[in-house]
Amino acid sequence: MLKVLQISNKAPFPDNDGSSIAVYNMAKGFIENEVDLYLLTINTKKHFKPDKDVPENFKIKSNYQSVFKDTDTSLPGALANLVSNQSYFVSRFYFKEFEDALIKKLREIEFDIIQLEGLFVGVYIETIRKYSNAKIVLRAHNVEYLIWERHIANEPSVWKRKYLKLQTERLKKFELKIFGEVDAIVSITDIDRSSIQKLCPKKSVFTCITGVNVNDYSNKEKTGVKEKTIFSFSSMDWIPNQEAVDWFLKNCWEKIYKVVPDCKFVIAGRNMPKRFTKLNLPNVSIIENVKNGKEFYNTHQIMLVPLLSGSGLRIKIIEGMAYGNAIVSTSIGAEGIKITSKKNIVIADSPSDFSNAVIDLLNDPDLRITIERGALKFAEEEFDNKKVVAKLIQFYNTLHV
Repeated sequence: MLKVLQISNKAPFPDNDGSSIAVYNMAKGFIENEVDLYLLTINTKKHFKPDKDVPENFKIKSNYQSVFKDTDTSLPGALANLVSNQSYFVSRFYFKEFEDALIKKLREIEFDIIQLEGLFVGVYIETIRKYSNAKIVLRAHNVEYLIWERHIANEPSVWKRKYLKLQTERLKKFELKIFGEVDAIVSITDIDRSSIQKLCPKKSVFTCITGVNVNDYSNKEKTGVKEKTIFSFSSMDWIPNQEAVDWFLKNCWEKIYKVVPDCKFVIAGRNMPKRFTKLNLPNVSIIENVKNGKEFYNTHQIMLVPLLSGSGLRIKIIEGMAYGNAIVSTSIGAEGIKITSKKNIVIADSPSDFSNAVIDLLNDPDLRITIERGALKFAEEEFDNKKVVAKLIQFYNTLHV
Protein backbone atom coordinates (compact mmCIF):
# COMPACT_ATOMS: atom_id res chain seq x y z
CA MET A 1 0.00 0.00 0.00
CA LEU A 2 1.35 3.43 -1.00
CA LYS A 3 2.26 5.58 2.03
CA VAL A 4 1.79 9.30 1.38
CA LEU A 5 2.49 12.31 3.62
CA GLN A 6 0.44 15.28 2.44
CA ILE A 7 1.75 18.63 3.78
CA SER A 8 -0.35 21.81 3.55
CA ASN A 9 0.11 25.43 4.62
CA LYS A 10 -3.63 25.81 5.30
CA ALA A 11 -6.09 23.60 7.18
CA PRO A 12 -8.36 22.08 4.51
CA PHE A 13 -11.65 21.71 6.39
CA PRO A 14 -14.15 23.25 6.13
CA ASP A 15 -13.31 23.34 2.42
CA ASN A 16 -14.61 26.86 1.81
CA ASP A 17 -12.04 28.27 -0.62
CA GLY A 18 -10.16 27.03 -3.67
CA SER A 19 -6.95 25.83 -2.02
CA SER A 20 -8.84 24.12 0.83
CA ILE A 21 -11.05 22.31 -1.68
CA ALA A 22 -7.97 21.22 -3.64
CA VAL A 23 -6.25 19.78 -0.54
CA TYR A 24 -9.38 18.22 1.02
CA ASN A 25 -10.59 16.60 -2.22
CA MET A 26 -7.11 15.25 -2.94
CA ALA A 27 -7.01 13.70 0.54
CA LYS A 28 -10.46 12.16 0.03
CA GLY A 29 -9.32 10.82 -3.35
CA PHE A 30 -6.26 9.20 -1.72
CA ILE A 31 -8.49 7.59 0.92
CA GLU A 32 -11.00 6.35 -1.69
CA ASN A 33 -8.11 4.76 -3.60
CA GLU A 34 -6.83 3.03 -0.43
CA VAL A 35 -3.64 5.05 0.03
CA ASP A 36 -2.15 4.99 3.56
CA LEU A 37 -2.45 8.75 4.06
CA TYR A 38 -1.04 11.12 6.68
CA LEU A 39 -2.15 14.76 6.42
CA LEU A 40 -0.04 17.34 8.29
CA THR A 41 -1.10 20.98 8.02
CA ILE A 42 -0.27 24.43 9.27
CA ASN A 43 -3.38 25.97 10.83
CA THR A 44 -2.93 29.70 10.36
CA LYS A 45 -4.45 32.51 12.40
CA LYS A 46 -5.88 34.09 9.25
CA HIS A 47 -7.63 30.92 8.09
CA PHE A 48 -7.98 29.17 11.45
CA LYS A 49 -10.16 26.05 11.41
CA PRO A 50 -10.71 24.16 14.69
CA ASP A 51 -9.71 20.51 14.68
CA LYS A 52 -13.02 19.66 16.35
CA ASP A 53 -14.86 20.72 13.17
CA VAL A 54 -13.03 18.20 11.01
CA PRO A 55 -15.22 15.09 10.38
CA GLU A 56 -14.08 12.31 12.70
CA ASN A 57 -14.06 9.69 9.95
CA PHE A 58 -11.82 11.91 7.79
CA LYS A 59 -9.51 12.61 10.76
CA ILE A 60 -9.00 8.90 11.35
CA LYS A 61 -8.56 7.87 7.72
CA SER A 62 -6.18 10.77 6.93
CA ASN A 63 -4.26 10.59 10.25
CA TYR A 64 -4.99 14.30 10.47
CA GLN A 65 -2.73 16.67 12.45
CA SER A 66 -2.59 20.47 12.48
CA VAL A 67 -0.08 22.91 14.00
CA PHE A 68 -1.19 26.48 14.77
CA LYS A 69 0.80 29.55 13.65
CA ASP A 70 0.13 33.24 13.07
CA THR A 71 1.55 33.73 9.55
CA ASP A 72 -0.18 37.08 8.89
CA THR A 73 1.68 39.73 6.97
CA SER A 74 2.37 43.06 8.68
CA LEU A 75 3.93 46.39 7.75
CA PRO A 76 6.82 45.94 10.24
CA GLY A 77 7.40 42.43 8.93
CA ALA A 78 7.30 43.58 5.31
CA LEU A 79 9.79 46.40 6.01
CA ALA A 80 12.10 44.15 8.04
CA ASN A 81 12.11 41.66 5.18
CA LEU A 82 13.70 44.26 2.89
CA VAL A 83 17.10 43.72 4.55
CA SER A 84 16.97 39.96 3.91
CA ASN A 85 17.27 38.11 0.63
CA GLN A 86 14.19 35.94 1.24
CA SER A 87 10.72 36.30 -0.18
CA TYR A 88 8.28 37.60 2.43
CA PHE A 89 5.59 35.57 0.65
CA VAL A 90 7.44 32.39 1.72
CA SER A 91 9.57 32.95 4.84
CA ARG A 92 6.60 33.44 7.20
CA PHE A 93 5.57 29.77 6.75
CA TYR A 94 8.75 28.36 8.33
CA PHE A 95 8.58 27.86 12.11
CA LYS A 96 10.05 25.43 14.63
CA GLU A 97 6.79 23.95 15.98
CA PHE A 98 5.79 22.67 12.55
CA GLU A 99 9.29 21.46 11.76
CA ASP A 100 9.32 19.48 15.04
CA ALA A 101 5.96 17.86 14.19
CA LEU A 102 7.27 17.01 10.72
CA ILE A 103 10.49 15.47 12.06
CA LYS A 104 8.51 13.35 14.53
CA LYS A 105 6.31 12.07 11.70
CA LEU A 106 9.30 11.28 9.47
CA ARG A 107 11.07 9.39 12.25
CA GLU A 108 7.99 7.29 12.99
CA ILE A 109 6.91 6.37 9.45
CA GLU A 110 8.71 5.43 6.24
CA PHE A 111 6.85 7.20 3.46
CA ASP A 112 6.91 6.47 -0.28
CA ILE A 113 5.73 9.92 -1.39
CA ILE A 114 5.72 13.29 0.38
CA GLN A 115 3.37 15.66 -1.40
CA LEU A 116 3.90 19.36 -0.78
CA GLU A 117 0.63 21.24 -1.25
CA GLY A 118 1.88 24.41 -2.86
CA LEU A 119 5.15 26.31 -2.96
CA PHE A 120 5.10 27.75 0.56
CA VAL A 121 5.75 24.44 2.36
CA GLY A 122 8.81 24.03 0.15
CA VAL A 123 10.74 25.67 3.01
CA TYR A 124 10.76 22.22 4.69
CA ILE A 125 12.49 20.30 1.88
CA GLU A 126 15.89 20.36 3.60
CA THR A 127 14.33 18.88 6.75
CA ILE A 128 12.52 16.21 4.73
CA ARG A 129 15.70 15.15 2.92
CA LYS A 130 17.52 14.86 6.26
CA TYR A 131 14.96 12.51 7.81
CA SER A 132 13.36 10.67 4.86
CA ASN A 133 14.21 8.84 1.64
CA ALA A 134 10.72 9.40 0.21
CA LYS A 135 10.20 10.97 -3.18
CA ILE A 136 9.24 14.63 -2.73
CA VAL A 137 6.54 15.93 -5.08
CA LEU A 138 5.44 19.55 -5.33
CA ARG A 139 1.76 19.91 -6.12
CA ALA A 140 1.91 23.33 -7.76
CA HIS A 141 -1.53 24.88 -7.22
CA ASN A 142 -0.26 27.81 -9.30
CA VAL A 143 2.93 29.12 -10.81
CA GLU A 144 3.11 31.64 -7.99
CA TYR A 145 5.39 34.28 -9.46
CA LEU A 146 3.18 34.51 -12.57
CA ILE A 147 0.24 35.57 -10.39
CA TRP A 148 2.21 38.48 -9.01
CA GLU A 149 3.69 39.49 -12.37
CA ARG A 150 0.16 39.72 -13.76
CA HIS A 151 -1.04 41.63 -10.69
CA ILE A 152 1.85 44.12 -10.82
CA ALA A 153 0.83 45.00 -14.38
CA ASN A 154 -2.53 46.19 -13.00
CA GLU A 155 -1.27 47.82 -9.77
CA PRO A 156 -1.83 51.63 -9.85
CA SER A 157 0.45 52.55 -6.91
CA VAL A 158 4.05 53.21 -7.99
CA TRP A 159 5.53 52.44 -4.56
CA LYS A 160 3.50 49.30 -4.08
CA ARG A 161 4.44 48.20 -7.58
CA LYS A 162 8.15 48.62 -6.76
CA TYR A 163 7.85 46.63 -3.52
CA LEU A 164 5.85 43.87 -5.17
CA LYS A 165 8.34 43.70 -8.04
CA LEU A 166 11.17 43.11 -5.54
CA GLN A 167 9.19 40.43 -3.69
CA THR A 168 8.13 38.79 -6.96
CA GLU A 169 11.73 38.55 -8.13
CA ARG A 170 12.64 36.86 -4.84
CA LEU A 171 9.60 34.61 -5.10
CA LYS A 172 10.55 33.56 -8.63
CA LYS A 173 14.09 32.74 -7.50
CA PHE A 174 12.72 30.60 -4.65
CA GLU A 175 10.14 28.93 -6.89
CA LEU A 176 12.76 27.93 -9.46
CA LYS A 177 14.95 26.61 -6.62
CA ILE A 178 12.10 24.42 -5.32
CA PHE A 179 11.28 23.19 -8.83
CA GLY A 180 14.88 21.98 -9.04
CA GLU A 181 14.93 20.34 -5.61
CA VAL A 182 11.81 18.16 -5.78
CA ASP A 183 11.70 14.76 -7.49
CA ALA A 184 8.59 15.58 -9.52
CA ILE A 185 5.93 18.26 -9.93
CA VAL A 186 2.17 17.86 -10.15
CA SER A 187 0.50 20.76 -11.94
CA ILE A 188 -3.24 21.35 -11.77
CA THR A 189 -3.50 22.52 -15.39
CA ASP A 190 -1.73 21.74 -18.65
CA ILE A 191 -1.01 25.46 -19.03
CA ASP A 192 0.95 25.48 -15.77
CA ARG A 193 2.61 22.22 -16.80
CA SER A 194 3.81 23.88 -20.00
CA SER A 195 5.13 26.91 -18.07
CA ILE A 196 6.98 24.67 -15.60
CA GLN A 197 8.49 22.47 -18.32
CA LYS A 198 9.84 25.54 -20.10
CA LEU A 199 11.58 26.51 -16.85
CA CYS A 200 12.65 22.93 -15.97
CA PRO A 201 12.74 20.90 -19.21
CA LYS A 202 14.22 17.79 -17.54
CA LYS A 203 11.76 17.67 -14.63
CA SER A 204 8.99 15.08 -14.51
CA VAL A 205 5.67 16.99 -14.51
CA PHE A 206 2.20 15.39 -14.30
CA THR A 207 -1.11 17.24 -14.67
CA CYS A 208 -3.83 16.37 -12.16
CA ILE A 209 -6.88 18.63 -12.15
CA THR A 210 -8.80 19.07 -8.89
CA GLY A 211 -11.67 16.60 -8.86
CA VAL A 212 -15.05 16.74 -7.15
CA ASN A 213 -17.83 14.29 -6.36
CA VAL A 214 -20.45 15.71 -8.71
CA ASN A 215 -23.24 13.79 -6.96
CA ASP A 216 -22.60 15.90 -3.86
CA TYR A 217 -23.18 19.08 -5.86
CA SER A 218 -25.79 18.78 -8.54
CA ASN A 219 -29.36 19.97 -8.12
CA LYS A 220 -30.82 19.16 -11.52
CA GLU A 221 -34.25 20.41 -10.56
CA LYS A 222 -32.91 23.93 -9.76
CA THR A 223 -35.77 24.75 -7.40
CA GLY A 224 -35.93 28.00 -5.41
CA VAL A 225 -33.79 29.97 -7.85
CA LYS A 226 -33.75 33.76 -7.46
CA GLU A 227 -34.52 35.05 -10.94
CA LYS A 228 -32.08 37.34 -12.76
CA THR A 229 -29.31 37.08 -10.17
CA ILE A 230 -25.63 37.25 -11.04
CA PHE A 231 -22.92 36.59 -8.49
CA SER A 232 -19.22 36.54 -7.72
CA PHE A 233 -18.22 33.99 -5.06
CA SER A 234 -14.55 33.86 -4.04
CA SER A 235 -12.04 34.33 -1.25
CA MET A 236 -11.94 38.11 -1.01
CA ASP A 237 -8.59 38.29 0.78
CA TRP A 238 -6.89 37.19 -2.47
CA ILE A 239 -5.85 40.27 -4.46
CA PRO A 240 -6.76 38.90 -7.94
CA ASN A 241 -10.35 38.31 -6.71
CA GLN A 242 -10.62 41.88 -5.40
CA GLU A 243 -9.19 43.16 -8.67
CA ALA A 244 -11.76 41.10 -10.63
CA VAL A 245 -14.76 42.53 -8.74
CA ASP A 246 -13.37 46.06 -9.03
CA TRP A 247 -13.00 45.63 -12.79
CA PHE A 248 -16.54 44.32 -13.18
CA LEU A 249 -18.09 47.10 -11.10
CA LYS A 250 -16.13 49.79 -12.93
CA ASN A 251 -16.54 48.51 -16.48
CA CYS A 252 -19.64 46.31 -16.71
CA TRP A 253 -22.21 46.66 -13.96
CA GLU A 254 -23.71 50.03 -14.99
CA LYS A 255 -24.36 48.85 -18.56
CA ILE A 256 -25.91 45.56 -17.40
CA TYR A 257 -28.14 47.30 -14.85
CA LYS A 258 -29.38 49.81 -17.42
CA VAL A 259 -30.36 47.08 -19.87
CA VAL A 260 -31.75 44.67 -17.23
CA PRO A 261 -32.90 46.95 -14.37
CA ASP A 262 -34.46 44.11 -12.38
CA CYS A 263 -31.24 42.08 -12.19
CA LYS A 264 -29.30 41.77 -8.92
CA PHE A 265 -25.54 41.39 -8.37
CA VAL A 266 -24.36 39.51 -5.26
CA ILE A 267 -20.71 39.77 -4.14
CA ALA A 268 -19.98 36.87 -1.78
CA GLY A 269 -16.88 35.56 -0.07
CA ARG A 270 -14.78 35.23 3.04
CA ASN A 271 -12.63 38.04 4.46
CA MET A 272 -14.48 40.78 2.56
CA PRO A 273 -12.51 44.08 2.54
CA LYS A 274 -14.37 46.98 4.16
CA ARG A 275 -14.46 48.99 0.95
CA PHE A 276 -16.80 46.38 -0.54
CA THR A 277 -19.06 46.24 2.51
CA LYS A 278 -19.44 50.02 2.23
CA LEU A 279 -20.60 49.94 -1.38
CA ASN A 280 -23.87 51.73 -1.94
CA LEU A 281 -24.90 50.72 -5.44
CA PRO A 282 -28.42 49.89 -6.64
CA ASN A 283 -29.21 46.16 -6.67
CA VAL A 284 -25.72 45.23 -5.41
CA SER A 285 -25.56 43.23 -2.18
CA ILE A 286 -22.72 41.78 -0.11
CA ILE A 287 -22.64 38.43 1.68
CA GLU A 288 -19.49 38.24 3.80
CA ASN A 289 -19.79 34.64 4.95
CA VAL A 290 -21.80 32.12 2.96
CA LYS A 291 -23.05 29.59 5.50
CA ASN A 292 -24.32 27.03 2.99
CA GLY A 293 -22.40 26.93 -0.29
CA LYS A 294 -24.74 24.43 -1.94
CA GLU A 295 -27.78 26.56 -1.18
CA PHE A 296 -26.00 29.68 -2.43
CA TYR A 297 -25.01 28.16 -5.77
CA ASN A 298 -28.42 26.59 -6.28
CA THR A 299 -30.43 29.75 -5.58
CA HIS A 300 -28.38 32.16 -7.73
CA GLN A 301 -28.32 31.93 -11.50
CA ILE A 302 -25.26 33.27 -13.28
CA MET A 303 -21.72 33.01 -11.93
CA LEU A 304 -19.11 35.64 -12.85
CA VAL A 305 -15.35 35.04 -12.91
CA PRO A 306 -13.86 38.28 -14.34
CA LEU A 307 -10.25 37.54 -13.34
CA LEU A 308 -7.43 39.58 -14.86
CA SER A 309 -4.54 37.88 -13.04
CA GLY A 310 -3.80 34.58 -11.39
CA SER A 311 -2.45 31.18 -12.36
CA GLY A 312 -3.51 27.60 -11.91
CA LEU A 313 -7.11 26.47 -11.67
CA ARG A 314 -10.15 28.34 -10.36
CA ILE A 315 -11.75 25.68 -8.18
CA LYS A 316 -14.88 27.83 -7.90
CA ILE A 317 -15.46 27.32 -11.64
CA ILE A 318 -15.29 23.55 -11.15
CA GLU A 319 -17.78 23.88 -8.30
CA GLY A 320 -20.03 26.18 -10.34
CA MET A 321 -20.08 23.70 -13.23
CA ALA A 322 -20.75 20.79 -10.85
CA TYR A 323 -23.71 22.76 -9.47
CA GLY A 324 -24.93 23.36 -13.03
CA ASN A 325 -24.53 27.14 -13.03
CA ALA A 326 -24.17 29.22 -16.17
CA ILE A 327 -20.76 30.93 -15.93
CA VAL A 328 -19.28 33.98 -17.64
CA SER A 329 -15.49 34.13 -17.28
CA THR A 330 -12.46 35.82 -18.73
CA SER A 331 -9.91 33.61 -20.47
CA ILE A 332 -7.60 33.89 -17.47
CA GLY A 333 -10.45 32.95 -15.13
CA ALA A 334 -11.13 29.71 -17.00
CA GLU A 335 -7.48 28.97 -17.71
CA GLY A 336 -6.56 25.32 -17.52
CA ILE A 337 -10.07 23.89 -17.97
CA LYS A 338 -10.79 22.37 -21.38
CA ILE A 339 -14.14 24.10 -21.74
CA THR A 340 -15.95 25.19 -24.92
CA SER A 341 -17.26 28.74 -24.93
CA LYS A 342 -21.02 29.04 -25.53
CA LYS A 343 -21.42 25.29 -24.94
CA ASN A 344 -20.64 24.82 -21.24
CA ILE A 345 -19.40 28.30 -20.27
CA VAL A 346 -19.18 31.75 -21.87
CA ILE A 347 -15.71 33.34 -22.29
CA ALA A 348 -15.49 37.12 -22.65
CA ASP A 349 -12.46 39.36 -22.08
CA SER A 350 -13.35 42.93 -22.97
CA PRO A 351 -15.76 44.98 -20.83
CA SER A 352 -18.19 45.17 -23.75
CA ASP A 353 -18.12 41.44 -24.49
CA PHE A 354 -18.38 40.53 -20.81
CA SER A 355 -21.36 42.85 -20.26
CA ASN A 356 -23.14 41.59 -23.38
CA ALA A 357 -22.59 37.95 -22.38
CA VAL A 358 -24.20 38.56 -18.99
CA ILE A 359 -27.11 40.48 -20.56
CA ASP A 360 -27.73 37.69 -23.07
CA LEU A 361 -27.91 35.06 -20.31
CA LEU A 362 -30.21 37.25 -18.20
CA ASN A 363 -32.60 37.92 -21.08
CA ASP A 364 -32.54 34.51 -22.78
CA PRO A 365 -33.58 31.67 -20.42
CA ASP A 366 -33.17 29.05 -23.14
CA LEU A 367 -29.55 30.10 -23.71
CA ARG A 368 -28.88 30.08 -19.95
CA ILE A 369 -30.38 26.59 -19.54
CA THR A 370 -28.27 25.31 -22.47
CA ILE A 371 -25.09 26.57 -20.78
CA GLU A 372 -26.20 25.17 -17.39
CA ARG A 373 -26.80 21.70 -18.83
CA GLY A 374 -23.54 21.79 -20.74
CA ALA A 375 -21.66 22.77 -17.58
CA LEU A 376 -23.11 19.93 -15.54
CA LYS A 377 -22.47 17.36 -18.29
CA PHE A 378 -18.87 18.54 -18.59
CA ALA A 379 -18.37 18.27 -14.81
CA GLU A 380 -19.76 14.73 -14.75
CA GLU A 381 -17.41 13.66 -17.54
CA GLU A 382 -14.20 15.41 -16.46
CA PHE A 383 -14.09 15.98 -12.69
CA ASP A 384 -14.84 12.64 -10.97
CA ASN A 385 -12.52 12.83 -7.94
CA LYS A 386 -11.75 9.14 -7.41
CA LYS A 387 -10.80 8.66 -11.07
CA VAL A 388 -8.73 11.87 -11.13
CA VAL A 389 -6.67 10.83 -8.08
CA ALA A 390 -6.34 7.23 -9.29
CA LYS A 391 -4.39 8.50 -12.31
CA LEU A 392 -2.07 10.46 -10.00
CA ILE A 393 -1.45 7.34 -7.90
CA GLN A 394 -0.45 5.45 -11.04
CA PHE A 395 2.14 8.19 -11.67
CA TYR A 396 3.36 7.97 -8.06
CA ASN A 397 3.83 4.21 -8.35
CA THR A 398 6.30 4.84 -11.19
CA LEU A 399 8.30 7.20 -8.97
CA HIS A 400 8.90 5.15 -5.84
CA VAL A 401 9.67 1.72 -7.37
